[in-house]
Amino acid sequence: MGRNLDSKCKQCRRVGEKLFLKGERCMSPKCAMVKRNYAPGFHGPKGKKRLSDYGLQLQEKQKAKKFYGMLEKQFHLTFVKASKKKGDAGKNFLRALESRLDNVIFRLGWASSRSQARQLVTHGHFTVNGRKTDIPSFAVKVGQVLKIRKSSQSNRYFRNLGEKVKKAERPSWLNFDASDLSAKALHEPKETDLPQNFNVQMIIEYYSK
Repeated sequence: MGRNLDSKCKQCRRVGEKLFLKGERCMSPKCAMVKRNYAPGFHGPKGKKRLSDYGLQLQEKQKAKKFYGMLEKQFHLTFVKASKKKGDAGKNFLRALESRLDNVIFRLGWASSRSQARQLVTHGHFTVNGRKTDIPSFAVKVGQVLKIRKSSQSNRYFRNLGEKVKKAERPSWLNFDASDLSAKALHEPKETDLPQNFNVQMIIEYYSK
């Protein structure tokens, strides 16, 4: 499986905002966007260059792709599938990204970052409707129940989650049951549940050329 091996902090600095790629570190004073809030490289402190319309569209696409931790082929394929559905192409695209299993695990607070969530999924720590699912791109559908596998609950990582999981802020479409460490998708992500930190229209324009 392909991976983006670029420094996570440099990825945030390149797009000019926090993408929360390193979990709790992004919320601390150690965050690179706090210490060096400019693009990486020798010319970074001199400020950003003025971009063309195409450059702005590319920047938005790259930002969203890095936000969800995806490579270009998979990101583009997700867009193509979403654009074929009825309704607003942009919202369908964001819903498809938010419904990915690795993102859902992150949104539930079971992982501190999407990259960590992806690793936990590939290691087979979760079930969907009682079946072990180790595919990060698996699309979570309405009514499906996610659980931490019984054999994984004794794992040191999950034992130490404790109150942190119970207090995590979750989107309205995901219902968490602390009694058995399970969650259920109540409905599709609403517009208020979709990320607002990038312009999806620019991404549509980029791929429409």
